[in-house]
Amino acid sequence: MTVTYTSRVATARFGGFSQLLLLWRGSIYKLLYRELLLFLAAYLGLSLAYRFLLSEAQKRLFEKLVLYCDKSANLIPVSFVLDESPHPAGFYVALVLERWWGQFRSVPAPDGLMMAVAGNVHGADARGRILRRTLMRYGSLAALLVLRAVSTAVYKRFPTTDHLVE
Repeated sequence: MTVTYTSRVATARFGGFSQLLLLWRGSIYKLLYRELLLFLAAYLGLSLAYRFLLSEAQKRLFEKLVLYCDKSANLIPVSFVLDESPHPAGFYVALVLERWWGQFRSVPAPDGLMMAVAGNVHGADARGRILRRTLMRYGSLAALLVLRAVSTAVYKRFPTTDHLVE
């Protein structure tokens, strides 16, 4: 089932965008808010402990620990992940993006076919309109059959061929 938010977007008032982000099922904020709250709580706890609970000697020891961790962070080979020499994104990130882009490009989109049909099948009469509509329906059906074969969400939405007709 497709969830639409168009009525809420059309009637949104001040602060409505943030409410829409919280309502959105696929929101990145809903995905990461627990980790963000955990990080902020840990940061706040360390900051308050450093400012109010530690003595001067303990503060110097904590600062030495921070400098040691900063120096040791250079030993982690982050250049493999974010290398600046061949690509701005790095080897690993470039590899992931290249694979994702290849998968994205292989997903069938009937838009090109529909533009070609609309541009090449002429006729303002009923026969031309019905022919364009039929060809576009066939293109949409072909894309849906391919997506149904590879996506469980689409397969759950259209489990049988009878559901395609409805």
